[in-house]
Amino acid sequence: MFVLLSEIKRQIPSISAVSSGAIASDYQRLRVESVCSRLGLVSLAYLWKQDQTLLLDEMIRRGIVAITVKVATMGLKPSAHLGKELAELKCHLLQMNKSYGINVCGEGGEYETLTLDCPLFHNARIVLDDFEVILHSPDSIAPVGILHPLAFHLEHKPNSSDIVGDSSIVQENSSCLYEVDGGIAHNDVENKQQTLNPVTTADACTNIDLRISKTGKKLFSIGCWIQDPCSTSEGLKADLVAVLSRIENQLKEEGLGWVNVLYVHLFISSMEEFGLANEVYMSFITEQKCSLGVPSRSTIELPLVQVGLGNAYVEVLVANEQVKRVLHVQSISCWAPSCIGPYSQATLHGDILYMAGQLGLDPPTMKLCPGGPTAELELALQNSEAVANAFGCSIFSSAIHFLVYCSAHLTSSEKEQVEHKLHSSYITHLDCSNTGSYPTILYVLASYLPKGAYVEIKPLLYVPTNDDGVATRELEARGSWTASSEAFSGWSAQYSDLNDSCCQVHTIGGRICSAVISITDDIALKICSTEQLYHSEEHMKALARFCAFKLTKILIDNDFSCDTITMLRFYYSVEHSVAADVMSRVFSQTFAELEGGGSCRTDGVPIFNIVPVSASGCSASMNDIISCELLASKV
Repeated sequence: MFVLLSEIKRQIPSISAVSSGAIASDYQRLRVESVCSRLGLVSLAYLWKQDQTLLLDEMIRRGIVAITVKVATMGLKPSAHLGKELAELKCHLLQMNKSYGINVCGEGGEYETLTLDCPLFHNARIVLDDFEVILHSPDSIAPVGILHPLAFHLEHKPNSSDIVGDSSIVQENSSCLYEVDGGIAHNDVENKQQTLNPVTTADACTNIDLRISKTGKKLFSIGCWIQDPCSTSEGLKADLVAVLSRIENQLKEEGLGWVNVLYVHLFISSMEEFGLANEVYMSFITEQKCSLGVPSRSTIELPLVQVGLGNAYVEVLVANEQVKRVLHVQSISCWAPSCIGPYSQATLHGDILYMAGQLGLDPPTMKLCPGGPTAELELALQNSEAVANAFGCSIFSSAIHFLVYCSAHLTSSEKEQVEHKLHSSYITHLDCSNTGSYPTILYVLASYLPKGAYVEIKPLLYVPTNDDGVATRELEARGSWTASSEAFSGWSAQYSDLNDSCCQVHTIGGRICSAVISITDDIALKICSTEQLYHSEEHMKALARFCAFKLTKILIDNDFSCDTITMLRFYYSVEHSVAADVMSRVFSQTFAELEGGGSCRTDGVPIFNIVPVSASGCSASMNDIISCELLASKV
């Protein structure tokens, strides 16, 4: 296929895509996608994941006349079923599906067909005059037989404008046939992949103040950003190269690589430079480096420069062990939005499915659907459900946490409509029998979303596996969070009058804990014991202490240790004009006060990420001063 398509591209440079009939076969789809990727072609697979019974009906209804030329499954006999049209076999195929589970469209190789007529054949149909049946395997249960055509002719269609026998037409058609050289060198095409000029780590990090964070031990997040309060950045490309180089070095120091990365959060300062960011990203994270599949990804624009964080901020989720299941469908289809490039729709590790950010894209056109924010949310939910179904789960019964990104271009009314739509189309349909309670939900207002979208959602799902024994041993070995520090005891007494209304907590089987803590103005006034907030460093430290206290208490109450923290983010609104280095400092000091009970680190590396946003909150009003997002896992 590579050789053939290479020659086609040479002969017809305008060719940009390849269409295949893959329905459910990853074996077929992945090979077509691999060839297309190497040749810079788009893979089109519009039948992918469609209901095969409905497809069979539609093919027959639309006039596709195809006969079986091979049978190789239980229930199909060479003597009885070879040479039959699909319309004749339909009822039998449906019965065999019920009896033996065969694919009615032959997707599992149960049968192969030859198309004799279809709407694309404008001038003539093929008529088979003679054939022989070759018994390839006389197996008594599932014999394999092949129909070998011996003679055929073309039968002119009455309404055709052309005459099949016209020699000029025959000459014209024959001129479109080429003999392809089978010895073409693959490297000639494969080496044309886009790459950046080589940049050494030393060059990338010159005069750049890089900071890093790290949670947990076996399953953990690494965050990297640039401390740039004076805005001396050379631009997005330089900043992103520096940040990704630093993360790559951190992975190498721990004996890991990009193959261990499950998920990437890519925060950039301008979505207008998304193409450049993607180019840099692709120079670091490639399919060659990720033998188990490329990580899933979410990309949004945040006000990084405004708070002195340069132009790029990256957080990666990493697993020490190279065990994961990745869904990476690059073909454009009617199933769900494709991921053309080095990022996948979803990654399953342990019991948790990490799904890429989903937009309201129409899968077959890859364009945002019309109808505004609520229509986009509705379609994003459908796309998320399609991805979840591929892993045997559902966003309605398996959700752990639901992150909703909203564009800063939404009006207050549109934000409310988004929340109402999420409630009516999603929350009211939740089935919590598997997870025990409602998922945690957080809204984040981003400066800009990919493709100019209004809404992007990022579900985190629970997909139980059969490793309960292993998980129990892990649980016993890790122990629980300790609360022996004087700071925690003092904060416990100080905040005893404040209830838990600001907290959402969702635990699953004592193995997964998701939490969201929302600090609104009302709660902040009580925490700071004042009638007016000035958003000073002193007030921010008071709020940081309360967040750390609540976070610690949630982990203690649910028997989780600091080593189980997978992800910990503190979102803060930039409208309060607090610099990122101030926020980082107050949270670092706060965790240091816990004397190891909260920070769990002795190397000075924080276990949290400070993320500047336009706004955040547990509702679409997004009126939090600080929002805390926590995920802990014993899996």
